[in-house]
Amino acid sequence: MPAKPSDTRLIGLFLDMLAAEQGAGPNTLDAYRRDLSDFSEFLGRVGHTFVDAETQTLRDYLVDLDTRGFKSTSVARRLSAMRHLYRFLLNERIRGDDPAAILSGPKRGRGLPKVLSIADVDRMLRRARELSEAEDASRSKRLRALRLYCLLEVLYATGLRVSELVALPRSAAKRDARMIVVRGKGNKERLVPLNDASRQAMADYLAATEAAKADRKNSVAASKWLFPSFGESGHLTRQHFARDLKELAVASGLQARLVSPHVLRHAFASHLLHNGADLRIVQTLLGHTDISTTQIYTHVVEERLKSLVRDLHPLAEK
Repeated sequence: MPAKPSDTRLIGLFLDMLAAEQGAGPNTLDAYRRDLSDFSEFLGRVGHTFVDAETQTLRDYLVDLDTRGFKSTSVARRLSAMRHLYRFLLNERIRGDDPAAILSGPKRGRGLPKVLSIADVDRMLRRARELSEAEDASRSKRLRALRLYCLLEVLYATGLRVSELVALPRSAAKRDARMIVVRGKGNKERLVPLNDASRQAMADYLAATEAAKADRKNSVAASKWLFPSFGESGHLTRQHFARDLKELAVASGLQARLVSPHVLRHAFASHLLHNGADLRIVQTLLGHTDISTTQIYTHVVEERLKSLVRDLHPLAEK
């Protein structure tokens, strides 16, 4: 009788499938690996593996997560990972059943995304521009400020995911480009329009990197990335940009905890819808495969419809 494959090997095979067949990116793969490794450790403690665990054991794991203080959203994510894994094991005939099929997850209220007001975003853009124009700043400090201002303008103009934003190639900032090609989740490409402010910010930033060529120690201008890291190969990290953004928020008089790259992506979508954009168009711009993902913003549409009826209906109270 052949030996049962180890959980570690099964996780590897499962992740290979996600990468090859579904185009899952590094962040998605890392999340699945962490979740399934934790599940495997629990099974090991109770004398089971992926191959022989029964439905009740899976329920016990969900209870264990709750006991450890996991939020309902985190428990639901772990359950989703388990379901995907056991579907894979069933399809590959490693198991003859799916013990996760009848599991029910915790009830979740779908929270509304945090959104900055238009005035808040204006304050951050204004402060970022002021820092980028500071005459007494050193060349390296001004270059960092220009990079942050450019990042902010492009993010608010396009609503890109932070992973898409920091990985933009230098070629995205062509002089006459009105659109950029973005490679998103599942390695899918989409066209995203640029506004004049973001195009100008990119032009100013690129001009500054060209000027930096005179400094042989500065390799920014030679990088293939639009937003390279300073002093290291590769592009700016998501974490670095998030830290810079929070510092800018504080400098703009906002609370750091309320600001993140994802919050600005939400602001982009909400402000478009508030000003009359079609939900399907916003779905396309955000790169959502399913319209249900974009429907977290329907509260914005509902409020706009209410205000239209209130302001325009002939029998509305004045």
